[in-house]
Amino acid sequence: MTRATLDKQPHEVASMFDDVAAKYDLTNDVLSLGQARLWRRAVARAVDARPGQRVLDLAAGTGTSSLPFAEAGARVVPCDFSLGMLREGKRRHPELPLTAGDATRLPFADGVFDAVTISFGLRNVQETDAALREMLRVTKPGGRVVICEFSHPTWAPFRTVYTEYLMRALPPVATAVSSNPEAYVYLADSIRAWPDQPALAARLQQAGWRSVAWRNLTGGVVALHRGTKQP
Repeated sequence: MTRATLDKQPHEVASMFDDVAAKYDLTNDVLSLGQARLWRRAVARAVDARPGQRVLDLAAGTGTSSLPFAEAGARVVPCDFSLGMLREGKRRHPELPLTAGDATRLPFADGVFDAVTISFGLRNVQETDAALREMLRVTKPGGRVVICEFSHPTWAPFRTVYTEYLMRALPPVATAVSSNPEAYVYLADSIRAWPDQPALAARLQQAGWRSVAWRNLTGGVVALHRGTKQP
């Protein structure tokens, strides 16, 4: 079994996700108490994919997050650097053009996507700022980015309860439902270490994104950050 460390060495993170690929979507539904599906719907609304548009779905894993964009008529490219996740995704969704790629060195030309999105994956990238710049590079002028990521609950009493859940309840629940419970210890650690909403917004702006804003979901457990590329 593999558990990545918080220095996020790419080979460690990829291997960890290879280990959990088969049960990844089920485990997320259980650990999020069913909220994961609501978060995916919120991402789909924020991306607002239209027929014929090109959408890059980073950290797409098994491709579950890409399905709403395909159903909207967009040409979606699910991209992930875990080959285990991509193999599982190809088994489930052979119609999707799943692509192997590193978010810090994307295998795409400049300015080819109308929208780029990443859900619960930016936190696992070793060089966050490099990934944000790469997303900007492959986006068309006037295009948009949508980032869905765990964040910091805004209500202090709930934040305390949430932290206790992450540290105490999540590992034993993961042991019951995941093929690699150690991966979810890393998950809890990485959530605690992740920047809050204003800090991530500042990093988006520093990377060159404009009109940056965010919206809290589930009281700030998750935040949707958005930005546009200057026309």
